[in-house]
Order: sequence, then structure tokens, then C-alpha cells
Amino acid sequence: MTTPSRRTAPTASSGPAARRMLRREIPSTAAVLADAQDFAAMRRYRTFPFDDHTAYLQQMEALLRSLTAQGIHTTVALFDPVAYETFCTDTDLDPDRPDSRSRYTAEVACTGATLPYTGESLSRLLPVLIDEAERQAMWDRATALLARTGACADCGEDLARAAFARASRAVTSLLDALGDGTHHLVCSVPASGTPLLAVLHADSRDDGRLELSEAATLVFCTVLAAGVALRSPGGIVSRTAETAGRDTVRGWVLRDAWLHPLSAAEVFTAYCTDADTGEPVPPEPGVDYHAGLALPDPPPTDGHDHSHH
Repeated sequence: MTTPSRRTAPTASSGPAARRMLRREIPSTAAVLADAQDFAAMRRYRTFPFDDHTAYLQQMEALLRSLTAQGIHTTVALFDPVAYETFCTDTDLDPDRPDSRSRYTAEVACTGATLPYTGESLSRLLPVLIDEAERQAMWDRATALLARTGACADCGEDLARAAFARASRAVTSLLDALGDGTHHLVCSVPASGTPLLAVLHADSRDDGRLELSEAATLVFCTVLAAGVALRSPGGIVSRTAETAGRDTVRGWVLRDAWLHPLSAAEVFTAYCTDADTGEPVPPEPGVDYHAGLALPDPPPTDGHDHSHH
């Protein structure tokens, strides 16, 4: 009696089916020229194949949908023509080549802001991606400023770490003072060139839970920490959605490495002044301007006061 031979199950180890399976396991990144000005800057390259920004975005969206339909994980980044030119100079690449654009896209995927693509239209995705890129740029600037502060001459403590701890405590105290509700906070810190700006949306529930974006909170605290470390006259403005469709605006100024409440008149002036021109702007309808809430003094974290470094 002969034993039947054991047959192995067929496998897709070769051919087109295997390649399709592998393709699904290799992620893709698309770097998109989000605005018309960036698109126009790329048109000077002979090998750039598009001449209409709207058509380019339509083609990009069709490609992204196609990749997603194939089960390929795809992320979207921003293509920055100025950064691209710098990248090509630093890496000795010819910017007028498709493979150079591809290598820049790979670099952005590792170091820049990206979002996963899940089938939505680019008109919805790109504003979120631009916000993410701006938030990352602010975090990069703030951390670079903090990195320059060094150590305390008296105790050797890392001043950046101490500033971040103090800023985090200030933000926690501020959110505690604001209490329940939906709050929109903007932190502004003067720095060389354009000011550092960070935005935080906080939703405090009746059950005491606080809903915050972890990434946005990190950037917000880092920007405020830069102001603490640099002894900058920065500040925070909060806007709270109230019942009956009205909003309440409050403000605090950063002084002596802590947040101090502004008066109602100071809040009104700060909120109703054009930041670029200094000219007054009319107050918004449905908005009430109140003094900032007093915050408790921060408890000392050690025997040294780093606020005067």
C-alpha cells in the first residue's frame, strides 16, 4: 500500500499576484504643492509636468484615491519649493529631475509634517496639513530657542527643562481657572523675526474630563516655555464659548516667568488692535471682554529661582 504524497498548498510566491501583495505592504508618501504660489515656483523646472494648479490637485487626489483603493497606506506632506531648492543644494542634486523631487519627498516623510490619507478630498485635508506643518515649525523654533539657554550658573539645572515645567504648570493652572466649557487659547511670544504662536483647543466636561490634543498641548507649552526662559513679554488670550451664543475673551501677560491677569480694558485693547499695523479694529459682535482670572503662585520646584536668568 502506498502512502499518498503530501501536496503543499499553492502560494502566491511569484508573479503579478505576489507583487501586488508586496505593493500593499510598501507605504507611499505624496508631497503636495498646496497653494498656487508654491505651484508657480515649481513651473520653472522643465521636467515639472503640470501647468495648471487646479488640474494638478485633481490628478494628485485621483492618484491618492487609487493608492488607497489598492490597500496601500499613504501619507500626505507639503512640498516646499524653497526647502526643496536648499535640499538639492545640500545634497548636490539637480533640482530639475523627477528623482530629485522623489528623494526630497522621502526626506519630508521622515522629518516634516505628514497626515495619513484616508480617502477625503484634498480641499479638506490640506488646511489640516498646513496647520500641522505650522505647528511643527513653531515647535522647532521654540525648542531651538530653549536649547540655547544652557544651565543655571548657580545650581547647574537645565534651564530649558525648568522653563518647560513652569510653563506646563502655568497652562494647567490657567485651564483649572477657566473651568468647564469650550476654550480656545492663543499664546504669543515675541522672538527674533516673526513671533512664536501656538493655539490650544480645550474642552472641559462637566465630569471633570479635559479633552486636549497631546501634540497641540506640547507645542503650546513649549512656546510658553520659550517666553519663560527668554523673559519675554508674551501672553495668552482665551476665548470661551458661553451660552446664548456669546463668547468671553480673557487675557494674561507673561511677566517674571509667570502669567498675570490683564484688566478688561487691556484685554479689549489687545484683542481689538491689528497685530501688523497697530491700528484699532472694531470689536466683534457677540464677544465680551473680561479681565484675566488670577492664577495661584507657582510653588518653588527647588531652592533656586530661575526666572531672572
